[in-house]
Amino acid sequence: GLADKILHETNLLDVDELAHRYEHSIEVQLPFLQFLYGNKFKIVPICFRLQDYASGVEVGMALTEALAATNTVVIASSDMTHYESAKIASAKDQAALKAVIEMESKHFYEVVEAQNITACGFMPITSLITYANGVGVKEAKLLSYHNSGDITGDHTSVVGYAAVVFKK
Repeated sequence: GLADKILHETNLLDVDELAHRYEHSIEVQLPFLQFLYGNKFKIVPICFRLQDYASGVEVGMALTEALAATNTVVIASSDMTHYESAKIASAKDQAALKAVIEMESKHFYEVVEAQNITACGFMPITSLITYANGVGVKEAKLLSYHNSGDITGDHTSVVGYAAVVFKK
């Protein structure tokens, strides 16, 4: 039912079970959701093909309309900069994360594009920021930022990871 409501709000989304065949973000999220909620939750996964700002905003607005009267958690999943030194990756990622914390979707998109940040899921983040603004979120807070070098010890070529929470 919730998927139908979201689909009703935008023409950009289709039901396509194959869209997730090679997309791994859900398999990364599921263990966390299962830890928090057991098996008592349902998901409506959305996979982005279009990577333009207007599409990200439209999906975020569709979520705002479809989910306004629900008790729904919206999650956007992405790693950050890929395969650059920890110093360069951190600088790029911090610039993008600053825009996320400020809940400025256009600025976030512009930073990602201008700095060639290789975040896989920057469009879902754009939609999430749009949704957060649409439902009156008051604050976004960076919970953690690390990179793969923090685990492997190799800081010459890392992937950045961040966790941000949005609160009403």
